Amino acid sequence: MDKKKMAAATAAVMTCIKTQEEAACFAQSQEQNPGKVGLLPAFCMNTWGMAGRSDQMQGRTMIQMGVFR
Repeated sequence: MDKKKMAAATAAVMTCIKTQEEAACFAQSQEQNPGKVGLLPAFCMNTWGMAGRSDQMQGRTMIQMGVFR
């Protein structure tokens, strides 16, 4: 696969995952505070979990691209 296409596909997947995580976090904050309307709190995100997941995905992508051959 072309490098530009691979970069575009990776960016699209990362954007989709990030959007879904933000939507889930927003829904969770709305369940906890049903009367409040507004932006979601910054402390809602699991930074360590997101960093670990991102690291795993980046490693798998590098393996698929054949970086370690």
